[in-house]
Amino acid sequence: MELLEIIGGAVLLVACIAIIVLCLMQENKSGDSMTNALTGASSESFYGKNESRSREAVLGRITRTMGIILFIVTLAVNIIPIFTNK
Repeated sequence: MELLEIIGGAVLLVACIAIIVLCLMQENKSGDSMTNALTGASSESFYGKNESRSREAVLGRITRTMGIILFIVTLAVNIIPIFTNK
C-alpha cells in the first residue's frame, strides 16, 4: 500500500465514525408532525424562530458536511490508485 492509500483509509475511517456519532447524537423527529397537528402547536415560538441556530441544526449541518467529505474521500481513495500505478 502506498502512503496516499493509508492516509485516505484513515481519513475514511475517521469520517465514518464521525458520521455514526453525529447521527446518534441527533434527536428523533418522528412524532413531531402528528403531535403538532393534534395539539395545535405552532412553530411561531422562540425555538421555532431560532431553529437555524439550535443544536439540532448545527448537528445537521455538520452531518451533511461530513457526508460530503466521506463521499469525496471514498472517490479519491478509489481513483488515486488508478493514476499512481504507472
